[in-house]
Amino acid sequence: MFDFSFWELAIVLVVALLVVGPDKLPVLAAKIGRWVGKAKRMMMSVRSDIENELKAAELKEMLEKQQSEISQLRNILNDTQSETEKEIQKALEDTPSSDAENASSKHN
Repeated sequence: MFDFSFWELAIVLVVALLVVGPDKLPVLAAKIGRWVGKAKRMMMSVRSDIENELKAAELKEMLEKQQSEISQLRNILNDTQSETEKEIQKALEDTPSSDAENASSKHN
């Protein structure tokens, strides 16, 4: 998260020791540690919330796409069904006339 070298950290600790004093430095270090911990937890919480929202948005997009595909498939099935029904009806209408022709040709 932070990019500090050893020497930079050592200089900060020496300055803190001079400014705060040796008796208050452990208390200050503990407070800083707690604040850093809280900041890290907050950042992780924000990151996980953002990731969850992105996943939810992706799932919603996938669901909408699948619903669109299902709707297209239903339309195709309905068209196929109506065409099949028309073909069956046409075949039924043509069949009696051919049976009548066969019957009349047999009688002759």
